[in-house]
Amino acid sequence: MEVTFTAAESLEIVVAEQTIPIQHYLRQPQRLVQAIVETSLTEHLSENRFRLKMRPLNFLNMYYFQPTVILNVWATSEGTIFLQSEDCQIKGIDYINDRFSLNVKGKLAPVEKNNQTYLAGKANLEVKVALPPPLWLTPRPLLEITGNSLLKGVLLRIKQRLMSQLLQDYQQWAKQDIIAQNYPETILDLSLG
Repeated sequence: MEVTFTAAESLEIVVAEQTIPIQHYLRQPQRLVQAIVETSLTEHLSENRFRLKMRPLNFLNMYYFQPTVILNVWATSEGTIFLQSEDCQIKGIDYINDRFSLNVKGKLAPVEKNNQTYLAGKANLEVKVALPPPLWLTPRPLLEITGNSLLKGVLLRIKQRLMSQLLQDYQQWAKQDIIAQNYPETILDLSLG
């Protein structure tokens, strides 16, 4: 039995502008990846490609598994970031791994409203999976509610990390960049000490 689970999440965050506009910061897609996933769960594969391990998930207290996703993340010159999944593996259950597809698409862009900068974003997550025979007798609505809730929880955790980590990282990055421009010898001293 094949089922499809979906979830979507959007966000809008007020940006406390620094001396350097956030658009410059957003041209570095690896910063977004570092904000949404712990560095211990991330592998930088190439300029715009990343392997992300998710925390282990539990489906109906029967199946425990850990998705690993390859994401392509890129930015435009205006600072809009896009992400798209390229591949996915499920560690823990070979049956599901062989019958599983994941598609994630996201966009995050700086938007000006009433002389204030916001980050506006949206992410869509879709999973198609052929369920193992023990789940075939489970009512389809229960499976869909459980699967959709699981995906919604994943997106909510990513959103929470993004809201707390991204702006904090932007502020630190902007301060370091200003110090580097005005006092390059300080950066050299810091790296030597």
